[in-house]
Amino acid sequence: MKHILFTGGGSAGHVVPNLALMNEIRYSHRVSYMGTGGMEEALVTQAGYPFFRVDTPKLVRAFTPKNLLIPHRLRLAKRMAKEILQRERPDLVFSKGGYASYPAVWAAHKLRIPVFTHESDLSPGLCTRLIAKKCRMVLTCFAETASLFANGKYVGAPVRREVLNGDRERARRKYGFAGNKPVLLVLGGGSGSRALNEGVRAALPQLLARYDILHLCGAGNVCSDAPAGYVQREFERDMGSAYACCDLALSRAGSNAAFELLLTRTPALLVPLARASRGDQVENAHYFLMHGWAHVLAERELAALPAALKELEEDEEVKRALAACPVTPANARILALFSAIPAAEA
Repeated sequence: MKHILFTGGGSAGHVVPNLALMNEIRYSHRVSYMGTGGMEEALVTQAGYPFFRVDTPKLVRAFTPKNLLIPHRLRLAKRMAKEILQRERPDLVFSKGGYASYPAVWAAHKLRIPVFTHESDLSPGLCTRLIAKKCRMVLTCFAETASLFANGKYVGAPVRREVLNGDRERARRKYGFAGNKPVLLVLGGGSGSRALNEGVRAALPQLLARYDILHLCGAGNVCSDAPAGYVQREFERDMGSAYACCDLALSRAGSNAAFELLLTRTPALLVPLARASRGDQVENAHYFLMHGWAHVLAERELAALPAALKELEEDEEVKRALAACPVTPANARILALFSAIPAAEA
């Protein structure tokens, strides 16, 4: 049985696409994961997969003494990753990026284990740029991104199959929506978004006059005394139902959420994270806007949220563009690349 080791972490955006692929091959392959502690360890172990923890330092994008410790901590992480791979001998390493993936990719390259990496964003992140030459292929969500690498290949976004298989009537019953109003889905990312949470709650009376709302607000962010028609969840494992029940969405512009909204043909108002970011969400959001698949609202303009959502809801061009979009999930294309690597290469 072929052994594939997945790696990637730092946010749910690196882990969830890996889990989408892992779940499809869990009975036909030996599957394991290498990452740091925290979110990826919790998500992977809850899903029942072996997890190898390697504490990897993260570069802080500001001057701080913590960055001076990175070379030493990274040497330790690389040594530990190499020891694990020597013991486990995977046939293939698949990286979803993020700082947590670097030691596994470095060690696999040293041990001549084939590596694929997948870049979610329009502009490649630091880790992807560092590891690209160590990989057989750099797979991408955006066709334009693949052209930036000699070994780039456009495949699209890996997506959890359950996301595409929700039942609208069952979903609306699950959340208690009567069906006499459109449903607004609010997505703030794996840990929630303070700006979106505050923007939605500040406009709640206006919004509830027009919509029922399913708000995925992040751990510890549920407010008390929620009014009728306003359903909150810290985290939703049944995203198929979340997408199936909604008519439009308010979301950050992380690549995973943006492509899930695209593939479920959900009109979306994207509010990209700009501060404390390298600008990837801003680029993603404007790419979707350019193709007519979404509207974009700057975070500083959240006071205009009710009007911006009404404009999106009434935009028939967005609905037509979504219906005509040729994008499909990348799962089968990526898994076919896995199959092309023979176990004998390990």
